[in-house]
Amino acid sequence: MNYLIVFLGAGIGGAMRHGVNVAALRLLGANFPWGTLAVNVAGSFVMGLVAEYFALKSGLPQQWRLFLTTGILGGFTTFSAFSLEVALLYERGELMAAGLYVLGSVVLAVVGLFAGLYVIRSIVVP
Repeated sequence: MNYLIVFLGAGIGGAMRHGVNVAALRLLGANFPWGTLAVNVAGSFVMGLVAEYFALKSGLPQQWRLFLTTGILGGFTTFSAFSLEVALLYERGELMAAGLYVLGSVVLAVVGLFAGLYVIRSIVVP
Protein backbone atom coordinates (compact mmCIF):
# COMPACT_ATOMS: atom_id res chain seq x y z
CA MET A 1 0.00 0.00 0.00
CA ASN A 2 2.87 2.39 0.76
CA TYR A 3 4.18 2.04 -2.80
CA LEU A 4 0.78 3.04 -4.16
CA ILE A 5 0.71 6.07 -1.86
CA VAL A 6 4.17 7.17 -3.06
CA PHE A 7 3.24 6.44 -6.69
CA LEU A 8 0.13 8.62 -6.53
CA GLY A 9 1.97 11.45 -4.78
CA ALA A 10 4.85 11.35 -7.27
CA GLY A 11 2.38 11.63 -10.16
CA ILE A 12 0.85 14.72 -8.61
CA GLY A 13 4.29 16.22 -7.92
CA GLY A 14 5.51 15.47 -11.44
CA ALA A 15 2.44 17.12 -12.96
CA MET A 16 2.98 20.17 -10.73
CA ARG A 17 6.64 20.35 -11.80
CA HIS A 18 5.63 20.21 -15.45
CA GLY A 19 3.17 23.06 -14.87
CA VAL A 20 5.85 25.24 -13.27
CA ASN A 21 8.30 24.50 -16.09
CA VAL A 22 5.73 25.34 -18.78
CA ALA A 23 4.76 28.57 -17.02
CA ALA A 24 8.38 29.62 -16.53
CA LEU A 25 9.17 28.89 -20.17
CA ARG A 26 6.22 31.01 -21.34
CA LEU A 27 6.89 33.85 -18.91
CA LEU A 28 10.69 33.98 -18.85
CA GLY A 29 11.90 32.20 -21.99
CA ALA A 30 14.30 29.34 -22.54
CA ASN A 31 17.64 31.08 -21.95
CA PHE A 32 17.88 29.94 -18.33
CA PRO A 33 16.24 27.02 -16.43
CA TRP A 34 14.03 29.26 -14.27
CA GLY A 35 11.37 26.58 -13.84
CA THR A 36 13.77 24.06 -12.33
CA LEU A 37 15.28 26.72 -10.07
CA ALA A 38 11.80 27.70 -8.85
CA VAL A 39 10.81 24.07 -8.30
CA ASN A 40 13.95 23.28 -6.30
CA VAL A 41 13.61 26.36 -4.07
CA ALA A 42 9.86 25.97 -3.55
CA GLY A 43 10.19 22.22 -3.03
CA SER A 44 12.87 22.71 -0.41
CA PHE A 45 10.76 25.31 1.39
CA VAL A 46 7.74 23.01 1.46
CA MET A 47 9.96 20.10 2.57
CA GLY A 48 11.02 22.25 5.54
CA LEU A 49 7.38 22.98 6.37
CA VAL A 50 6.30 19.36 6.13
CA ALA A 51 9.34 17.89 7.91
CA GLU A 52 9.04 20.25 10.85
CA TYR A 53 5.30 19.79 11.10
CA PHE A 54 5.67 16.01 11.21
CA ALA A 55 8.50 16.32 13.74
CA LEU A 56 6.30 18.40 16.05
CA LYS A 57 3.12 16.39 15.47
CA SER A 58 4.57 12.89 15.74
CA GLY A 59 1.17 11.20 16.04
CA LEU A 60 0.36 11.70 12.36
CA PRO A 61 0.16 8.60 10.16
CA GLN A 62 3.29 7.47 8.31
CA GLN A 63 1.25 7.25 5.09
CA TRP A 64 0.79 11.04 5.05
CA ARG A 65 4.53 11.60 5.36
CA LEU A 66 5.17 9.16 2.52
CA PHE A 67 2.51 10.77 0.32
CA LEU A 68 3.72 14.34 0.90
CA THR A 69 7.52 14.01 1.14
CA THR A 70 8.56 10.94 -0.85
CA GLY A 71 5.59 11.16 -3.19
CA ILE A 72 4.55 14.72 -4.03
CA LEU A 73 7.80 16.51 -3.17
CA GLY A 74 9.92 13.70 -4.62
CA GLY A 75 8.01 14.01 -7.87
CA PHE A 76 8.09 17.81 -7.75
CA THR A 77 11.75 18.57 -7.09
CA THR A 78 14.21 18.01 -9.88
CA PHE A 79 17.84 17.76 -8.95
CA SER A 80 18.42 15.22 -11.69
CA ALA A 81 17.09 17.73 -14.21
CA PHE A 82 19.19 20.36 -12.44
CA SER A 83 22.35 18.36 -13.06
CA LEU A 84 21.56 17.94 -16.73
CA GLU A 85 20.84 21.65 -17.13
CA VAL A 86 24.16 22.57 -15.49
CA ALA A 87 25.92 20.28 -17.96
CA LEU A 88 24.04 21.82 -20.89
CA LEU A 89 24.89 25.37 -19.81
CA TYR A 90 28.52 24.32 -19.41
CA GLU A 91 28.61 22.62 -22.80
CA ARG A 92 27.13 25.72 -24.45
CA GLY A 93 30.05 27.66 -23.00
CA GLU A 94 27.89 29.57 -20.55
CA LEU A 95 30.22 29.04 -17.59
CA MET A 96 29.05 32.07 -15.62
CA ALA A 97 25.38 31.07 -16.01
CA ALA A 98 26.20 27.47 -15.02
CA GLY A 99 28.09 28.62 -11.92
CA LEU A 100 25.38 31.06 -10.87
CA TYR A 101 22.74 28.41 -11.44
CA VAL A 102 24.57 25.91 -9.21
CA LEU A 103 25.22 28.47 -6.49
CA GLY A 104 21.72 29.91 -6.64
CA SER A 105 20.03 26.51 -6.61
CA VAL A 106 21.99 25.14 -3.67
CA VAL A 107 22.00 28.27 -1.51
CA LEU A 108 18.38 29.21 -2.16
CA ALA A 109 17.14 25.64 -1.66
CA VAL A 110 18.86 25.39 1.73
CA VAL A 111 17.58 28.86 2.68
CA GLY A 112 14.11 27.74 1.57
CA LEU A 113 14.29 24.68 3.80
CA PHE A 114 15.34 26.75 6.83
CA ALA A 115 12.58 29.26 6.06
CA GLY A 116 10.06 26.42 6.09
CA LEU A 117 11.41 25.17 9.42
CA TYR A 118 11.19 28.70 10.84
CA VAL A 119 7.61 29.24 9.64
CA ILE A 120 6.34 26.03 11.24
CA ARG A 121 8.31 26.64 14.45
CA SER A 122 6.72 30.10 14.63
CA ILE A 123 3.19 28.79 14.08
CA VAL A 124 3.22 25.51 16.00
CA VAL A 125 4.17 25.82 19.65
CA PRO A 126 5.51 22.48 20.96
